[in-house]
Amino acid sequence: MKRKSCMSTIKFVWLLLFVMMIQNTFCQNIKDNTKKPNIILIMVDDMGWSDIGAYGGEIPTPNIDALATNGIKFNQFYNNARCCPTRASLLTGLYAHQAGIGMMTETSNSEFNWGTPGYQGYLNKNNVTIAEVLKQQGYQTFMAGKWHLGMYGKEKWPLQRGFDRYYGTLEGASSYFKPQGQRGITIDNNEVITINQPNYYTTDVYTEKAIDYIKESSKNPFFLYLAYNAPHWPLQAKEKDIEKFKNYYLKGWDEIRKERLKKQLDMGLIDASWGLSARDNRVRIWEKLTQEEKEKVAYRMAVYAAQVYSVDENIGKLTSYLKSAGKLQNTIIFFLSDNGACAEAYDELGSREDRFINDPNYSGAVSYGIGWANASNTPFYEYKVKSYEGGISTPLIVSYPKFTKNNGKIVKTVGTIRDIMPTIIELTGAKYPETFHNGEVIYKLEGQSLVPTIIKGKQTNQDYLFWEHSDFGAVRHGDWKLVYDNIKKTKALFNLATDRTETTNLIESNAELAKKLDEKWQQWANTHFVYPKKIKK
Repeated sequence: MKRKSCMSTIKFVWLLLFVMMIQNTFCQNIKDNTKKPNIILIMVDDMGWSDIGAYGGEIPTPNIDALATNGIKFNQFYNNARCCPTRASLLTGLYAHQAGIGMMTETSNSEFNWGTPGYQGYLNKNNVTIAEVLKQQGYQTFMAGKWHLGMYGKEKWPLQRGFDRYYGTLEGASSYFKPQGQRGITIDNNEVITINQPNYYTTDVYTEKAIDYIKESSKNPFFLYLAYNAPHWPLQAKEKDIEKFKNYYLKGWDEIRKERLKKQLDMGLIDASWGLSARDNRVRIWEKLTQEEKEKVAYRMAVYAAQVYSVDENIGKLTSYLKSAGKLQNTIIFFLSDNGACAEAYDELGSREDRFINDPNYSGAVSYGIGWANASNTPFYEYKVKSYEGGISTPLIVSYPKFTKNNGKIVKTVGTIRDIMPTIIELTGAKYPETFHNGEVIYKLEGQSLVPTIIKGKQTNQDYLFWEHSDFGAVRHGDWKLVYDNIKKTKALFNLATDRTETTNLIESNAELAKKLDEKWQQWANTHFVYPKKIKK
């Protein structure tokens, strides 16, 4: 017995030395500017947890799936339930309220400034963006796509927040074919312009601009933030892509949910004990729809699928270029979504009339409806905006060819959008400043580096995680999660280990635990600018 124990100890010591050697080699490399990794951060907009193949979806996404095969994918990673709060945390490593965007950001219709630090509607100066940090480290910094972090005053634009080049929309949604008006295109620091070009499609052009920026870069390492507006409404896709999915979705949302669930179980992405969340009570069983309703809503899902397909095709263009340029091996790629699937404007069969689909002059909420959003979030409950798993869960894929030990692995580390900044800091050897913006004090990072997970496949989770947005909130501690619905004035407690689909409220049988979690949430809210929400007039 002693000999076996001794051999186990020796094996453990050798394993520990091996891990330390990898980390030491990595740290030595990042001190040498020529070996610092390139960083690409790809964020899609309003995509559900199960829409891509790597997470159980039927939409062909071979290029995104290849990133997962050549990297790792998380099955417990969280965003902030909506586009602008998520982007605020993504780029700063802070809670969205600390960055100034607890609710929404400035748009052409509203400044969303409620007169309090947590809800001013644009990034404040007590944070730094990933671009600002990496620029100090000698990186060239590029962005293409949706900004959505402030638009009134150029001091809020990407170039003033650390980016060397920018091409995209400052506001939220835009036409894919003809961005125009306040939802038009901004190039660097130039005013918003209307695009009127044949065969223009934002997903394609954002990728082309990103590749152009990389081509124009020097020998310095680069940081690229590629923020697609797809598959956010409006429903607009290229006809050749829609053709690939025509009639496919006539099988209905019930069958699609079953198929996705089976794939997720087969690949070990989810636990069988979770089951499948109930169909939304505003949605009928597919067979109860008329044939005309089925055809119309199946077409909407086909357009949505074509939008996702186009993103994957363009990621393939990007990775192909990197490979041909000899840059792929030294490039770390993150892929994730800004919130769960979008059920806006909360109509069963999709909002707005069919004539708005693929109308280049329309940029509003013509969408695929609650039924398909329900399927997009398989197996989870609820959608974008809310703090249930369907609102805050995102796929996260991290691909880095230099680390092959965990390639293709599903990792169970519980991570959040705030972890991306500290992860990139460790991967690049950058220094997070204590002051910036002419001496402004910078808040300490709220996330933790995920490098241990990237290298070893696991790490210790943070103790407490918190959410608050648009009258919904949550706190997670271990496997327990308390969810607030301040519209209905309700609270619900779930054990995510056995019920991540949030079907059984355990608050009555665990009153003391719920009270402790509630106290923790209140402490966090009082120290992170959640209160006051508005200045009373």
